[in-house]
Amino acid sequence: MVRTEELRRLAPAVLTILVLAGVYYASARIGLMEQVVIAGAQVTPLWPPTGIALASLLLLGLRTWPGIALGTLLVVASISDLQPSVIGIMTGNTLAPVCACWMLRKVGFRPALDRLRDGVALVALGAFAGMLISATVGTGTLLLSGVLPAGGFWKTWAAWWVGDAMGVLVVTPLLLACRTLSRPRDVPGYRWAEAAILLAGSVGVTYVAVSSELSLLFLVFPLIVWAALRFQLVGAAPIVLLVSVLAITVANGRRGPFQGQSLLEAMINLQALNASAALTALLLSAIIAEQYSVRRKIEYACRELAEVVDRLAPGETRRRWPPESDR
Repeated sequence: MVRTEELRRLAPAVLTILVLAGVYYASARIGLMEQVVIAGAQVTPLWPPTGIALASLLLLGLRTWPGIALGTLLVVASISDLQPSVIGIMTGNTLAPVCACWMLRKVGFRPALDRLRDGVALVALGAFAGMLISATVGTGTLLLSGVLPAGGFWKTWAAWWVGDAMGVLVVTPLLLACRTLSRPRDVPGYRWAEAAILLAGSVGVTYVAVSSELSLLFLVFPLIVWAALRFQLVGAAPIVLLVSVLAITVANGRRGPFQGQSLLEAMINLQALNASAALTALLLSAIIAEQYSVRRKIEYACRELAEVVDRLAPGETRRRWPPESDR
């Protein structure tokens, strides 16, 4: 009887780990569709599994880390023969999001991303600092195993670190924003129309920006700002993902504004665009959300004060907040 109860408690945890491993593997296969080879190592400009791993740890807890390790094992097995070096890659890919999650929790990070400090923490600790682990351990493992020549260490390390960091900056905010989604109620029609225009405009402008041989990539930023101001992270994060995916596809094919550039030049320009877009969306959305939160707290305090005044001086309802004319 006791054993049956233990199995019942373990079943949801095991299922969560297996689902996470499957999602990790599936997102990795998508990411590998746009891979580049640097010094014999396969890397991607945007590694979605890292963003998924960090989001799952933040939302589901550190106990889901075996799913990340299992997913990494499946990915490595799908692209090459299993070698002893896979242990190092699994260790780095698992430790990076785990340490990033631990650091974020230590500084009081809130997954709602409704404060500027949360956005800064996700960028500094989650993306930039945390992903140093996966890049260093993974590239070092390839070097020690003889897969990577010594001369290609820093190029591979930089590409690995940037790919993982972009995964956190682009994918993690999107997943955290989806967590707060709820069934829309009493949404005015003009808001739906605005959202549709924003989405259509983002697709059109981004396509033009990445297809033209002129340097028009900056055209996507007004749309990101528009989305962040009006819809916060829920609106801005999908646009950043759209911009990143289209830009990566064009950069790998050396088309549009990346035409005639070397691999290194194309990757630098691409990651500058992706990082700037992600940072703009994340930090601006956090600022707007924080302002709305402060406004709601002030309005609540004013209502509480008005109720106290009304109890002390019955009948003076004109002192209520907000005034009747503003309701």
